Amino acid sequence: MDSLSTEKTALVLIDFQRDFCSEGGYADKCNGLDWVKPIIPNTKKLLDKARELGLTIIFTRENYASDLSDCSQIKLQRSENAGAKYGDQGPMGRLMIRGEYGNDIIDELSPLKNEIVLDKSSYGTFLTTNIDEILKNKGIENIAIAGVTADVCVHTTLREATDRGYNCFYLKDAISAFKPEIREACEQMILEEGGVWGQLSTVNSFIKLF
Repeated sequence: MDSLSTEKTALVLIDFQRDFCSEGGYADKCNGLDWVKPIIPNTKKLLDKARELGLTIIFTRENYASDLSDCSQIKLQRSENAGAKYGDQGPMGRLMIRGEYGNDIIDELSPLKNEIVLDKSSYGTFLTTNIDEILKNKGIENIAIAGVTADVCVHTTLREATDRGYNCFYLKDAISAFKPEIREACEQMILEEGGVWGQLSTVNSFIKLF
């Protein structure tokens, strides 16, 4: 593959929040943290290189209003079924609530002041943010995706981006899910139909494209 243009490439880091990556958060209450800890160093390496290259960098945070007015009852019930109801009190504040300490990005990947942080009350990023407008205004054609969880917010955003014509890179060693079999299935989906959802890659392989 030809080299990628730094001006036309963005890195989208999906939901690397304390609620998903730190003790006492939503994900920890649902399924522990063994599934996410191994990808943090890879993601830090990716982020450092993206900054060095001058890529557009976008962080997302899934969160909801304090009164949960932007969270459907179906989604609220699902979170309760999972064992960590949105809005319940935790050691880092109310789970998945906008503005709480637990809802912010983890320290290892903390955004710089010039980097974009988008709050979304949806699994996919395109539905409830202006990311498409941001990307188009910057002339972005390629999107590298890292984040959690593979089967929910990552794949939803990937599919939204693909439908809008972006060339997507799914960086499998910077993406994870609660269960290894689900993570693997999400990776295999990328390869179907000649790469229907983009290109399955790794952090190191992606970095070498510049």
